[in-house]
Amino acid sequence: MLDRAARLRQLSEVDQDLIRLVQDPRFDRWVEQIATTGGCAHPIHLTGSTTTRDTFTGEVLHHYDTRDEPGERLLIRCRNRRQTVCAPCSRLHAGDTFHLVRAGLVGGKTVPADVRERPRLFLTLTAPSFGPVHRATADGQRCRPRRDAGRCDHGRPLGCPAVHDADDPRTGQPLCPDCYDYPAHVLWHAYAGRLWKAFTDNLYNHLAARVGRTRTGLRRSLRISYAKVAEYQKRAAVHVHAVVRLDGARGPDDPPPAWATADVLTAVVRTAAAAVRLRTPYSAALGEHELRWGAELDARPLRAFGGGEGLADDAVAAYVAKYVTKGATDTGVGLDHQITSPDDIAAAPVSAHVRALMHACWRLGGLLELESLRLRAWAHTLGYRGHILTKSRVYSTTYTALRAERADHQSGKTQLSDPDLITDAHWRYVGSGHTPGAALIAAGIAEDHARNREIAREELSVTGTGGGVA
Repeated sequence: MLDRAARLRQLSEVDQDLIRLVQDPRFDRWVEQIATTGGCAHPIHLTGSTTTRDTFTGEVLHHYDTRDEPGERLLIRCRNRRQTVCAPCSRLHAGDTFHLVRAGLVGGKTVPADVRERPRLFLTLTAPSFGPVHRATADGQRCRPRRDAGRCDHGRPLGCPAVHDADDPRTGQPLCPDCYDYPAHVLWHAYAGRLWKAFTDNLYNHLAARVGRTRTGLRRSLRISYAKVAEYQKRAAVHVHAVVRLDGARGPDDPPPAWATADVLTAVVRTAAAAVRLRTPYSAALGEHELRWGAELDARPLRAFGGGEGLADDAVAAYVAKYVTKGATDTGVGLDHQITSPDDIAAAPVSAHVRALMHACWRLGGLLELESLRLRAWAHTLGYRGHILTKSRVYSTTYTALRAERADHQSGKTQLSDPDLITDAHWRYVGSGHTPGAALIAAGIAEDHARNREIAREELSVTGTGGGVA
């Protein structure tokens, strides 16, 4: 008979870690912490304390210290938005995004309800063409039918008679990778934020010209508020979905001028987008590129309730919330982690087209004149930088405010600012993630929570009291 230690060594790493955890005297408290994070897949580990005192008497009203916790640490959520990285945290992020976008459309969360009566559009701005790609078609239509297609300088056909569906691996791939303008594609991504800024600046200019005012005069009576999300198309080029709303100069509490209508806004967004032109710095290796928005632009009015013309506000908010949680595995473009060397690109589980874009990022990132774009640091997102969702300052509430509201609700109290109290907090980061056994337990807790939500939704749908987005 093997002794106990020898028998344990015969077990897998996961089983050994599970036994270690279960035998810990503070195992129940550790499970409670995991449950509090919702089964977060990669929690942050903190150590420290917080003490709340009465300013005048010095009496300690509350004290918490991680020395009494398992491992002398507290676990908090990683808050990663990507479903492929952490499903429990991405669900919360999606819910916060839904309420953030919806509040700017119909009110709530400190935003007045009359914003639903403002001129509001749902815009889609696309990238220009960097070369012909295979397209998904419907009703049996061919991809790129050309009677006399001919061939490019590299000997490849300029047309494609095939019929592709959305799942066809050729959809979004260039007809000729050697003809495709990969540097322009990467640079367009790197400048996408500036392109959006130029577009919103043009909106003010074109609105002022349309109503016969100066830009400064217009800003005294009108403000453009927005929330936008970036989405990768099949060709691995970003396009932008945006909710745009016209307010008075003071923001959502101030109605816009009577002349500011959805029709006026619709007409102006098209001319404002078409007028955007940005030039990249000159490079001896690349020359100079002129960047602009694509010719395809969609602008649709929004409605707060059923019936009538336009898209429903809740549907738009739900769409944006669903998209922000998509990771690279879901979209098929890029990676969820940074690239540190060309070897990472060669090993990446992506298409040849996406791999070529990553290589372009790495190659251009080595040019001194493009150093400020940090293309190598963003090679995993094909040069696109910044948060997947951004908004103007007064569009609606913030993620921070929504998280604080949720924390207050879960604790059953509202945090108020009291000048008679002082809080002294000292926290330090000491690690992140789970051990193999802990990861298995956390996954089970996350699965239980998901199942409980599913059962609750089913019950609500039976009783007819459900609604909204879970």
